[in-house]
Amino acid sequence: MKGNFTTPCYLRDFSEVPQRSVQPEFLPAYHSLLNHVRIPIGYWAFEVSDGEPFIQGQLPYLEKALGWAASYGLKVIVDLHGAPGSQNGFDNSGQKKDYPEWHTQQSYIDRTNNIMKTIASMYRDRADVVATIAPLNEPAGYRGSDVLSVTKQYWLDSYGNVRYPYGSSRQSNNLVLVHDAFQPLSYWNNFGSNLDGVAMDTHIYQMFSDEENARSNDEHISVACDKASSLSSFHLWTIVGEWTPAATDCAKYLNGRGVGSRYDGSYPGSSRVGSCSSRTGSGSTFSSSYKTFLRKYWEAQVITYEKGDGWIQWTWKAENADEWTYQAGLTYGWIPQDPTNHQYPNICG
Repeated sequence: MKGNFTTPCYLRDFSEVPQRSVQPEFLPAYHSLLNHVRIPIGYWAFEVSDGEPFIQGQLPYLEKALGWAASYGLKVIVDLHGAPGSQNGFDNSGQKKDYPEWHTQQSYIDRTNNIMKTIASMYRDRADVVATIAPLNEPAGYRGSDVLSVTKQYWLDSYGNVRYPYGSSRQSNNLVLVHDAFQPLSYWNNFGSNLDGVAMDTHIYQMFSDEENARSNDEHISVACDKASSLSSFHLWTIVGEWTPAATDCAKYLNGRGVGSRYDGSYPGSSRVGSCSSRTGSGSTFSSSYKTFLRKYWEAQVITYEKGDGWIQWTWKAENADEWTYQAGLTYGWIPQDPTNHQYPNICG
């Protein structure tokens, strides 16, 4: 249920930045008036079973990042981004698969619960920095009721593990951020209504279908603005935990390594909309009209998502896709230094 969680989440994601170069990135985030950093981490940072092809050693770097965040007064969301067996089959879960297996084996679920207990015990007394723990990123609820039933139970188990990590009735102060599993918010009506310290994470993108890629700039903006009602009326704190000012799937490898784009028709079975050459890459090559659209679309989303309880843009720095990159947006002008400084305050009417 909603309560006294007053920190607005002018947030951005901090994934995919080489650890050796992370520390300098916290300073521009601080100067950009952002207040949270989302740090994804895979289950293999905590334990690896025989036959699993993962290298460990991530936790010392996570600790360094927490120290740097604390030095700049930034809060951190620790996000479990990959689970044993994969919760969605996406490459960003650590295992690209045709079908996710996390929900199919109790041993996978048990391991994930144990990892969540470990994370909770690490940060139960550090909520001044690790303000939020996200138990699992993007479970594939669209796969059916078997995934959703496991996910619901896992959210409840994670709530107990994170909020009650002391083995008693004493609660931690870490917020528990659960994902909507790609279901409309209405699916989760009344979920967690009797719980303190829980929030809903929803991810909003408009480029993973032919229909979305074919939308005009104005249509993209309109669709974003239309999210305001559902975000503002949901019974839990609601954070748009991933979104982007990018409006196409042109970014290299966005759809997977070696997989093309729907926008330019190189994705198998897609219908070409136009060329990707002017839609992705370095912001220095973007036309003034494209940068104006990015600014309008960015503002429309920020204004809308603040009808909920905050937002986290994916991502701070992409390798070669500045339309996704918060840092590049600051450099080239489609993102303001102060995220409350809007050139189009009435863009959603």
